[in-house]
Amino acid sequence: MKHRNSSSEKISVKWIFVLCIPSFALGMLFTTRIWDPSMSDKQVASKQHLQQELKVVSDDCNKKQQMLGQDKDIMGEVYKTHAAIHTLDNTISSLQMELAATRNSQKTGSSEHSPATSNSSTHDSSPKKKAFVVIGINTAFSSRKRRDSLRATWMPQGEDLVRIEKEKGIVIRFMIGHSATSNSILDRAIDAEEAQHNDFIRLEHVEGYHELSAKTKIFFTTAVAKWDADFYVKVDDDVHVNLGMLAATLARHRSKPRVYMGCMKSGPVLSQKNVKYHEPEYWKFGEDGNKYFRHATGQIYAISKDLATYISINHPILHKYANEDVSLGSWFIGLEVEHIDERNMCCGTPPGMI
Repeated sequence: MKHRNSSSEKISVKWIFVLCIPSFALGMLFTTRIWDPSMSDKQVASKQHLQQELKVVSDDCNKKQQMLGQDKDIMGEVYKTHAAIHTLDNTISSLQMELAATRNSQKTGSSEHSPATSNSSTHDSSPKKKAFVVIGINTAFSSRKRRDSLRATWMPQGEDLVRIEKEKGIVIRFMIGHSATSNSILDRAIDAEEAQHNDFIRLEHVEGYHELSAKTKIFFTTAVAKWDADFYVKVDDDVHVNLGMLAATLARHRSKPRVYMGCMKSGPVLSQKNVKYHEPEYWKFGEDGNKYFRHATGQIYAISKDLATYISINHPILHKYANEDVSLGSWFIGLEVEHIDERNMCCGTPPGMI
C-alpha cells in the first residue's frame, strides 16, 4: 500500500510540474501581451487624452472658421456701409450744389446787371431744360467762315438741330458776347446770322482774345442757368467734332460726379514778354522753367454738371490767368475731381474721331 501511494504521488508531482510549465508560459504571454493592466490603463488614458486634444483642436478650428466667416461678413458690411456713405455724400453734394445754383440763378435773373444772359437780356422764369450735353462753340465776330464750315460739316442745321436736341439731348450753340460799342455793326451782323440759323447763345461779355477766361466763366454760368445737363463742353470754332464719338465717350463717365475731361498737358510757364501764351503771373509757379499743373488744352474739353455748377456759383471769385485753359484747370485744384486724359481730344486726332 505504501509503494502504490508513493508511485501515485510521484506521478502526480511529475504531471503537475509538466503542466505548470506551459501554464506559466501561457500566463506570462497573456499577462505581458494581452492583459497588462498597467499598460492598458496608460493606453486608455493616452487615447482619451489624445481624443480630448483632437477635440479641442477641432473645436478651436471650428471657432476660427466661424470667426473668419464672421470677419468676412463684417468686412462685407463695412464695405457696403462705406459705399453707401460715399453715394450719399455725392448725392448730398450734388443737391447742395443744385440748390446753390438755383439760388444763384434766381438772384442773377432778378439783378439788372446779370453777369451772363442768354439770347435775351434777362433770364426767363421757365424751368431749365434737361439735356445730356451742352456744347458751346467759342467763336468771334470775324469767324463767319469758320462757323459756316462747321454748319456745312458736323453741326446740324434747322430741324436737324432741333431734332438732335429733343431726341438725343445734345444742345449745340455758337457762344459769343458783344462788342465794346453798343449796337455796333458787329453786333447787328451776329443778330442777322442768329435770325437765319438760330444757333447762337449770346453772353453778356465784351469780346476780346485776352478775355477768354472771363468768357469761359460766363458761358458755363449761362449754360447752367438755361440747361440742366450731365455735361458741358467747350470747343473752338476751328475744331471738327464727331458727335457720335463724343457722346459715347461722355456716356462712359456719366455716373461719375465730378469729371474734367480733355487732352491733358503740362506746358512750360512762359515768363518772357512779347511771346505767345506769355504768363504775367509766372512768379506764382515757382522758378523759371517750371511747368503748369496738369490741365486740358483749350481746343475742346468737357466738365460734368457738378463742376459747371461750381463755376456758376463761385464765378465772382474764381481767378483768371492769361490763358483760358490754365484758368479752368486752376479752378479745380483742391477739389475732388477726376481728371480724364482723353487722347481723342488732342490736336491732330484723325478724322472720324473727336
